[in-house]
Amino acid sequence: MEKSIDTVDLLIEEYMSPGCHCNLEEKLKKENPHIIEVNINPMDNTMKVTFHQGMTSKKEIIEWMKKCGYDCSVAKKDAHEEMEHKEHVKHKKMKHEEHKNHHAMMVKEFRAKTIISLVFTIPVLFLSPTIQEWIGLTVPDFGFNVALLVIFSSLIAVYGASPFYRGAVRSLRSKILDMNVLVSLAVGSGYLYSLGATFLFQAMDFYWEISTLVLFLVFGHWMEMRAVMGASGALNELVKLIPPKANLVKEGSIVEVDTADLKVSDVILIRPGEKVAIDGIVVEGETSINESMVTGESKPVSKKISDKVIGGTINESGSIKIKVEKTGKDTALAQIIELVKNAQASKPKTQKLADKAAHYLTLTAIIVGVLTFIYWAVIVGAGIVFALTLMITVFVIACPHALGLAIPTVTSISTTLAAKNGMLIKDMVAMEIAKNIDFIVFDKTGTLTKGEFGVSDLVSLNDWKEDEILRKSAAMEVNSEHVIAKGIVKKAKENNVSLSNVQKFEAIPGKGASANIEEGKIYVGNKALMDFLKLDTEKIKRQLEKLSSQGKTVVYVATDKEVKGLIALSDIIREESYETVKALKNIGVKVAMLTGDNKLTAKYVADELGLDTYFAEVLPGDKSSKVKELQQNGGKVAMVGDGVNDAPALTQADVGIAIGAGTDVAVESADIVLVKNDPRDIAKLIRLSNKTMSKMKQNLFWATAYNAAAIPIAAGLLFPFGIVLKPEWAALIMAASSIIVVTNALLLKKVKL
Repeated sequence: MEKSIDTVDLLIEEYMSPGCHCNLEEKLKKENPHIIEVNINPMDNTMKVTFHQGMTSKKEIIEWMKKCGYDCSVAKKDAHEEMEHKEHVKHKKMKHEEHKNHHAMMVKEFRAKTIISLVFTIPVLFLSPTIQEWIGLTVPDFGFNVALLVIFSSLIAVYGASPFYRGAVRSLRSKILDMNVLVSLAVGSGYLYSLGATFLFQAMDFYWEISTLVLFLVFGHWMEMRAVMGASGALNELVKLIPPKANLVKEGSIVEVDTADLKVSDVILIRPGEKVAIDGIVVEGETSINESMVTGESKPVSKKISDKVIGGTINESGSIKIKVEKTGKDTALAQIIELVKNAQASKPKTQKLADKAAHYLTLTAIIVGVLTFIYWAVIVGAGIVFALTLMITVFVIACPHALGLAIPTVTSISTTLAAKNGMLIKDMVAMEIAKNIDFIVFDKTGTLTKGEFGVSDLVSLNDWKEDEILRKSAAMEVNSEHVIAKGIVKKAKENNVSLSNVQKFEAIPGKGASANIEEGKIYVGNKALMDFLKLDTEKIKRQLEKLSSQGKTVVYVATDKEVKGLIALSDIIREESYETVKALKNIGVKVAMLTGDNKLTAKYVADELGLDTYFAEVLPGDKSSKVKELQQNGGKVAMVGDGVNDAPALTQADVGIAIGAGTDVAVESADIVLVKNDPRDIAKLIRLSNKTMSKMKQNLFWATAYNAAAIPIAAGLLFPFGIVLKPEWAALIMAASSIIVVTNALLLKKVKL
C-alpha cells in the first residue's frame, strides 16, 4: 500500500546559529527513517519536515527536537487547518509577530551582551600587563588588580559567551559538532588555561585575548543578525499589505470592522486611497487600482462592475463596493505568501553543496586545531601559550556562519523580489535550472497571440477606401455573436469608425449576410457567397493566396456587381511577443511554439516572430511528447502554458511555467507561476534566475575561499614571515565574512527586471 505523505512547519524557538542547521537536518533524517526531507531556514528559524504519515508524527518530530534542546511550535497552515477565517487571520498575525519578536529578542540579547562585554573589556585591557607594556602605560597595583582582572574577564567569558555554551550543550546532546562547539572550545580552553595560569601554575594568561574574542564574537553576531533581519524581513512587507480594518456595508450604513471578521458575500466600501481589504468582485462603482505590489503590473488597472479585485492592492480613484469572494488562506495574497515561504524552505543544489561543506567544516576545524596545537607545542616547541593561541584562532575562524548564510539570504530576497514582480517561485530548484534553459516552448493561443480573432489586414479594391469597407461591414456585423463578426466590430471601434445605417438585414446561412446600406445592397461573407453571387475573384487571386498562406481567414465585402474589399482576420500576435522573443534570443535561449492550429497559421506566426521551431496541429494530449522530443536532443526545456490544458507538458518540462494565473496562483502542475498574462515576464524570470545564481555562486565562492585561506593562516602558515592571526581578529574576520555574504545578497534588491 502506498504511504501517505504529510508535512509540518515548525518555528524553532531557540537561537540556531547559521551553518548549524545542516547537521541537525542530517541527524533528524538519520534518526527517523520515516522522514523524507528536512529543510531548516536559518533566515527565520523555521523548519519544514516531510514525512510518511502514520509511520511517524508531528508530535514525535517536536519531541525529538526538544531532546536536542530546541523547543518548537507548529507554525503556518498546520496550526490553522481547522480554523475559520477569523482565527486564520489572527493566527497569521500572531505568527508574524512571533517571528518578528523572536528575531528582535535575539538581536536584543546580542546587543546587550555586546554592550556589557565592551564595558568590562575596557578595564580588562588596562589591567592586562601585556597591554600596559604595548602602550607604555603603567596602572598602579592596588593589591587587587589580578582579582579585578579575573572577575571582569570571567563575567565576559561566562555571561557574554553564554549563547554559544547553550548552543554547544544542545549540539552535544544531539551528538552534533557545530559552530557553537567550536566557539565554546575556543573561549572555554583559553579561559580555563588563564585561570590555571593564575591559581595553579606560572604562565602567561589569556584574559585580554579571551575578553576581546568574546566581545568581537557577540558584536559580530549582533551585526550579522541585523543584516539577516534586513534580508528576511522582505517577506513581512507582503504580510503587512492587508489592512487591519474594513468598511462593512450593513443595512445601508458603513461600519468599521476587523478585516479578520469579514465573511464571504459581505459587501465592503473601498474609498479612494484606501487598500482593498480582501479579495472580491466589484458590485458598484468604477475605479483604477494599483496592483503592482501583488502582480508587478506597473500601470493602474481599471475596474468596473463584475471585475475582480485583490486584497492588499490600492484603490487610486473612485469609490467602489465589493462583495467578498475569498477569505483566509484562499485569498490571493495568502497563497502568494505561502508559496514564497515554501520556496524559501526549498533547497537548490547550490545550497545542498554549501550545507555539505558546512557539515564537514566543523570536524575539519577541530582536527586542524588539535594538530596545530600539537605541531607548535610539541614538534616546534614554541610553547603552550603560543600553540593554544593558534588553536583557538583556528576554532574561531572556521565557524561556518558565512557558508550557512550564503544561499538562504539570496533565496529569501530572490523569492520575495520575484513575488513583487508577479513571479511566484514554488521551488528554488526550478529557479536554479531556469538559468540553464536551452529552449522555451510557448503554447501559442493566449500567450504569444491574443487568443481572439482580430482584423489583421484591410485590402481596398476598386473605389472603396479602407474606412468605408470597415464602416459598412461592421454595421452589418454589429448584432452578430459570431467570433469573426466580433473581430470586425472591435476593429471599427478601435479605429473610431462611425457605423452606417443598416436596412433589410438578411442572414445567408453558411455564406454570410446582406443588407441595404446607404446607396445600395452590400454583401459580407465567404468565398461560397461570392460564388453564389457569381462574382469574379480571379483578379484578386494574388491577394487571396498571400493572406491564405499566412493562415488568415478572409471575409469578402461586395456589392452585387463586384468585390469591393477584403478583411483578413487571425489570432493576432501580441506586441509583447516580439519583445519577448528578441529578449530571449539576446540571452541565448531558443524559442519554440506549440499549437493545435494548421501548419499555415503556425508557420506564419513562427516566421513573423522569428521562432527557432514550431509544432503545428498538436493535440492537447501530445504536447508533452513534443517537449520530450526537445529534451531528447540534450536540451533543458521550459514550457509556458496556462496551467490547465498544458498540465502534462508543464510537468514533463525541466521547468513548468504557468502564465496568466491572475488570482489563481496555486497552479499544481507548474514550478513557477506568472500572475500576469505577459510573455515578457519570461525574459524577466531568466534575468532574475541569472542574477540569483550569480549571487549564490559569489557567496559560495567567498564563504569557501575565506575558510580555505583563513584556516591555514590561523594555524600559523605565515608565522615565518612574522604574521600571526590573533583570536579576537579571527572573530572579527569571521563576523565580517558573514556580513559580506548577507550584504552581497541584499544587492539583489537593486536589480532592475
